[in-house]
Amino acid sequence: METVQKTLDRRILRTKRAIRNAFAKLLSEKPINDITIRDITDLAEINRKTFYNYYKGIYELIDEIENGVVEQFEALLNEKDFRESMEDPYDVLFKLTGVLHSDPEFYSHFFTIGANSNLILKIVSMLKEKTKAALFSQIENSPEEIDLALEYVFSGMFAVFRNWFSSGQRQSVEEISQTISTICFQGINGIIRYR
Repeated sequence: METVQKTLDRRILRTKRAIRNAFAKLLSEKPINDITIRDITDLAEINRKTFYNYYKGIYELIDEIENGVVEQFEALLNEKDFRESMEDPYDVLFKLTGVLHSDPEFYSHFFTIGANSNLILKIVSMLKEKTKAALFSQIENSPEEIDLALEYVFSGMFAVFRNWFSSGQRQSVEEISQTISTICFQGINGIIRYR
């Protein structure tokens, strides 16, 4: 009985992943209002009934994707002591990059959606709030200065990830994490080498 349940669970996960990846691919090609259930089911190679077994419609799918990604990033950040991570962010960035690298098909489409995607905005907002909470007790900057700095860092970080995916991930997860870590805490001078 347990083996049958595991098989069903894997099938459900595989089907939902196909739906999610199809939707992300379509989002990278056209506006959300132009995407139909038929577009998703054709690309995911499932029938409409299968789609409706899991979702009432496209917006329920979007909510699940957004909440799932945000929860995954948040769980990862909750494992870390953010104060320590601020001194050496490499480990956190390596783990964040690892999340992205764990499902390259989905995230490669996701990062070509654009910077104004609700999902990217939710993730950036969550990262900013977590970081801000860790910083407030340690620094004397105004909330406006902190917001500005964090917007710069996280928006830049996501732009780097977008470029990494669109360029075929030529750098390793370790290299991209180290580069972002260096830029975040040493600025551009941290990576530029003069002759």
